Amino acid sequence: MTQNLWNWQRKEWPNFSYDENALKELEYDFSKNTGMIIGAFKHINNDEKNHLIVDIMSGEALKTSEIEGAYLNRNSIQTSIRKNLGLETDKRKVSPEEYGIAEMMVELFKNYNQPLSEQVLFDWHKMLTNGRRDLDDIGRYRTHEDDMQIVSGRLDKPKIYFQAPPSHTMQQEMSTFLNWFNKSQAQIFPLARAGIAHFYFINIHPFEDGNGRIGRAIAEKSIAQSIGRPALLSLSQVIQRNKKAYYAALGNHNKTCEITDWLLFFAQTILEAQEHTLKQVDFFIEKAKFFDCFSKNINERQKKVIKRLFDAGYQGFEGGLSADNYINITRTSASTATRDLQQMVEKKILIRRGERKGTRYYLNIKYNKDV
Repeated sequence: MTQNLWNWQRKEWPNFSYDENALKELEYDFSKNTGMIIGAFKHINNDEKNHLIVDIMSGEALKTSEIEGAYLNRNSIQTSIRKNLGLETDKRKVSPEEYGIAEMMVELFKNYNQPLSEQVLFDWHKMLTNGRRDLDDIGRYRTHEDDMQIVSGRLDKPKIYFQAPPSHTMQQEMSTFLNWFNKSQAQIFPLARAGIAHFYFINIHPFEDGNGRIGRAIAEKSIAQSIGRPALLSLSQVIQRNKKAYYAALGNHNKTCEITDWLLFFAQTILEAQEHTLKQVDFFIEKAKFFDCFSKNINERQKKVIKRLFDAGYQGFEGGLSADNYINITRTSASTATRDLQQMVEKKILIRRGERKGTRYYLNIKYNKDV
């Protein structure tokens, strides 16, 4: 009988237990990575730093939305983030959903050090549901009497993966959660606190919709408070890449309050997110060096293509740059594209791989040396 209880129905809820020693080495790696990221940031000028911040935040906004099945426009989100940060931007039209997630990311960035409160969560929820007309409860905890269940499968034979606490308990559950979160900063190591905070919130599932995105934002706020600066963490990038494992790890612990394995999984996710951020920072440093070296030796067509290659990030232009890509980006002729590409190879701006129709071009920076 006890085995069938959801974790919130167990007498120990919400006093989660875990093996602190199992996390010790990961906590050390987290601290080391944090120092490396802070150090690397110092080598970027202010203009590029703003660009990098917008790039990381927009990537996180895109991926946290994708996890929930929403596919938004990167340029629109970047426009909204820049506007909310008071930076110069274009007049691009932005959807309510894109504006809302961007607004939430900027609020998280600016006010990371403020306590987490009911009003903060309600404001985030309003931002995330900007433009929605299908929800009864916006900017407040759910109130519906039906069970809040995570299900899949056929409508006539649904499989219940999890059932959250009933709506009438939300005020008490969230009051306890917020009290724990705001008191735990000085008591729990960073990775453990972020993992518990995310897991605890997700299992309460206090909102009618948006719990996953808010839960990931809470984890980032926890990390930011622990390090004393905005986290700029690519957490959702990593979760989206390992979405099945993420949901499996949550599902494996929804009937227990002993969460060591969950914390190990989530800690590793945060470390991977740090590595992703560090690569982005290094990439921006390489970008500055690149333009210092080559900007005077390229024409406007070549400059436009190189900018597109850099916009693709350190992971590169998917499949490499082809001659057809070059023609489409610059709207030029095949002969001009061939000549431009050959010039950039000769000047060691690009690296060429493959032959004939399989020829692809990559920026001559450290991330592409082994392509």
